[in-house]
Amino acid sequence: MPKVTIEGKTVEVENGTTIIRAAAQAGIEIPHFCWHPGLSVAGNCRMCLVEIEKMPKLAIACATQVSDGMVVHVNSEKAIEARKAVLEFILINHPLDCPICDEAGECNLQDYTYSYGPGHSALEEAKNKKPKRVPLGPNVVYDAERCILCSRCIRVMDEVVKNPTLTFVERGDRVYIDTFPGKELNDPYSMNVIDVCPVGALTNRDYRFKARVWETSSTEGICAGCSRGCNINIWVRNNEILRLTPRFNPEVNSYWMCDNGRLNSFREVNSAERLNSPLVRKDGVLQEAGWDESLAHAADALKPFSKDEIAVFGSAYSSVEDNYILQKFAKQVLGTTNIDFLQHTIEGDQDNLLIRADKTPNSCGAREAGVVSSKGVDSKKIFELIAAGKIKALYVMDDDIAASKEIEELLTKLDVLIVNHWVKTKTTQLADVVFPSATFAEKYGTFVNFLGRVQMFRPAVSTLEQERVPGRFTMSRLDKFGSAFDKWNKGPRRNVRSSWEIISAVGNLLGGKMRYQSAQKVFDEIAQVAPSFKGLSYAKLGDRGALLSRQGSGSIGKKSKEEALVS
Repeated sequence: MPKVTIEGKTVEVENGTTIIRAAAQAGIEIPHFCWHPGLSVAGNCRMCLVEIEKMPKLAIACATQVSDGMVVHVNSEKAIEARKAVLEFILINHPLDCPICDEAGECNLQDYTYSYGPGHSALEEAKNKKPKRVPLGPNVVYDAERCILCSRCIRVMDEVVKNPTLTFVERGDRVYIDTFPGKELNDPYSMNVIDVCPVGALTNRDYRFKARVWETSSTEGICAGCSRGCNINIWVRNNEILRLTPRFNPEVNSYWMCDNGRLNSFREVNSAERLNSPLVRKDGVLQEAGWDESLAHAADALKPFSKDEIAVFGSAYSSVEDNYILQKFAKQVLGTTNIDFLQHTIEGDQDNLLIRADKTPNSCGAREAGVVSSKGVDSKKIFELIAAGKIKALYVMDDDIAASKEIEELLTKLDVLIVNHWVKTKTTQLADVVFPSATFAEKYGTFVNFLGRVQMFRPAVSTLEQERVPGRFTMSRLDKFGSAFDKWNKGPRRNVRSSWEIISAVGNLLGGKMRYQSAQKVFDEIAQVAPSFKGLSYAKLGDRGALLSRQGSGSIGKKSKEEALVS
């Protein structure tokens, strides 16, 4: 394996490694525009020029492979002067609109100009005018004057999405990006071109002009849009989610995410239909109540029924911790085996890149957490028992089970219906007690994706009773702007709790011993009692997750129906 010295640091790399990748391994950044680790090498921006000893000319680091004994200077006088020349050439026609550009604060061109730029233009001629605010599709807006022609967006659509849509048009200094004739940038992955754009040429129509990056907090999370569990960053200002962006994880989603997850998986967090206090039905009408009153009312409502008269629905939208506490409550406190969760699968809505037919983030985790009946009483059987009048009380956690008129009518036959949810639904409208629960963006927890990878998420949005996990797991991963979470999350806070907290409180009122201080404590217990989680902890999950043990209950290691659709 060749050894290369870059800026005085020697690193050993594999054969065929390029200088820019070797530098990254050594912790050295080489400025670049067109190069992206998830795309092919274009080598057209020339920003990554470096000086190599015993070579007569500067070389581009993105395409030049290292050789044993090579000595590379990234910040030599010769390399810096070349970098300044490249920037001056790019800035000849680039508009001076940083104050109104959405990319300001996270723009590579802006950063490099401050670091290496000449500070003024050598030309006084008028800049070329190109198309501005061009909608390339329903979600992406293009400003050709800002475009530096790096071709990243073209390569994303060609190489990753496999749907060639964009191309260069015109020639010379008149070149800009456009869609092929008769085509529109409306692919399910089209918004990935925004993430790879190193400048503000491609922007998110949903996010444009909403906030500056330094006004927001960035928290590492997991997309709740499907069973892939894409790693994301959640961007929040005034306690409201403004956008989601993909976070690199080579085991799950690489650098990408789908448009549906990006735009829709957080809508319920911001929804005007959010529940903000417990509700108790009095005189036939749901009325607001305090937590103590509603918890006591729920416990009293369940007491008269035998274990065979009660059923429980978990949720593939809820965390592993929520589902574990629910099944413990059902089996140990209520003594019932009438427990299951609903699948939410859209057959055919799946591809070979990221999108899964299972539209929930944690069906695998709910199953592994024990939300299954030991006597084979599935959801269909539970509905049959309700219709027969044998099940009289039902607890539903974080799911709208009233998916049809038939089930709505069934639920009206119940003597008691208790529901946890974050928004108003058909099921909550029929309930006797409603508890407002926290979403995936407001609590700590874990999801297990369809491959069996356990992944942790953290609160990005503040609530009135925010849980804090001791140690290094703080409220938010603080970014370079400092304590952004505390500084910018000063909007209204909702009066919600994690479902595991709500269910534990009801269970304790019924004589159970379910006293947990945090989601972390719940997960630690899961790791002790569930073979598939053995040896795992929040610390071991880190920011990329970990696979379940194959000694689990059987759902891991066997091909599910939706996995078979792809394989």
